[in-house]
Amino acid sequence: MAHSQLFSTEKWNKFDCTWVLNLFGTAVGAGVLFLPINAGMGGFYPLIIMTILIIPMTYLAHRALSRFVLSSSKPGSDITEVVEEHFGKSAGILVTLLYFFAIFPILLIYGNGITNTVDSFIVNQLGIPSPNRAILSLILIASLIGIMLMNERVMLKITEFLVYPLVFILLTLSIYLIPEWNTSISNQYPTLSECLKTLWITIPVLVFSFNHSPEISSFTQSQQREYQDLELTEKHIRKTLKGTATVLLVFVMFFVFSCVLTLSPEELATAKVQNISILSFLANKFDNPYISYFSPLVAFLAITSSFFGHYLGAREGLEGLFLKLRTDKQPISRRKLNYGAAVFFLLSLWGVTIINPSILGLIESLGGPIIAMILFIMPMYAIRKVPAMRRYQGKLSNVFVTVMGVIAISAVIYGLF
Repeated sequence: MAHSQLFSTEKWNKFDCTWVLNLFGTAVGAGVLFLPINAGMGGFYPLIIMTILIIPMTYLAHRALSRFVLSSSKPGSDITEVVEEHFGKSAGILVTLLYFFAIFPILLIYGNGITNTVDSFIVNQLGIPSPNRAILSLILIASLIGIMLMNERVMLKITEFLVYPLVFILLTLSIYLIPEWNTSISNQYPTLSECLKTLWITIPVLVFSFNHSPEISSFTQSQQREYQDLELTEKHIRKTLKGTATVLLVFVMFFVFSCVLTLSPEELATAKVQNISILSFLANKFDNPYISYFSPLVAFLAITSSFFGHYLGAREGLEGLFLKLRTDKQPISRRKLNYGAAVFFLLSLWGVTIINPSILGLIESLGGPIIAMILFIMPMYAIRKVPAMRRYQGKLSNVFVTVMGVIAISAVIYGLF
């Protein structure tokens, strides 16, 4: 009986499927609406190479981070606790601080972004005067954070419902553009050095468009609770992360290729200069009311689903910092911590959204190298140094992840200067 039960729990199931959709939702933020512009400007052939690289990059890096979380001697530990266990208290505080500041700015951007998206929709599509920004942003941000205070199953269910229409609309738009495809982009033949430079500069854009690392710690803990057994947990984590990488590749890259094949290199360059999303540019180009209605809806669904995943990561970082820096060592309930974090995020996101600063993009790009270090470099360093992770040594995949991490970090730093 025990054997048959183990066999049945090894199979792919609804719990894994729900997490695939959830991780997909975290990865597909507003960035996917700018990805075709950034990835397509270098031409068709570098885009093919990127498509081949992105699955192993996404899967192997997130698998390594998940294994790092699993390597704790205390099952159920989050990433901030595992860092302290392996690297000591000072390193634990430093990495937790970096982890928080890599994710928190993206949360600020999403709080601001969802307010701008809904405000724009009310004004442009519904033809109603712009509502009071402070009231609108408070309602939107409080609603999102309210969902995060519900239990895990409810939060996963709501994210699942958000992701279905997002997947459907991305697929529908990709197919809708097929009659408009042309070969203008494939007539570009970059030299080898141009091709390598395009790849180098675009890899960070791909990494962050497919990045679901803020949710990996919560995802790993959830899998541990569900399956109990370490080997079984690892199996389901591998299956779920492979599923996520595949779904991302199919839906996101099909959307990217469809947009890139519809527009000429000159049009992509124009969209970059205008600093508008690819859907806004397509709506203007074809004078199509459907695309102009779908554009804010996709942005709303993408930002909302991605907000949830980033909130989990930022909350983990904030609570980890609080626990590491507090002098009073009395136990504190998880519920109190969650409510305290919710109040902090509500006030900080609301304040930033009312101000509506333009510097947010810069903060996000500064968070980029930190995310790449935590996602690509830290787990590889742990495989070399942490006894609990030694069994993963000597794999070619480790070299690949390290090299890709270094490329991503160097390209982001180059882009800043």
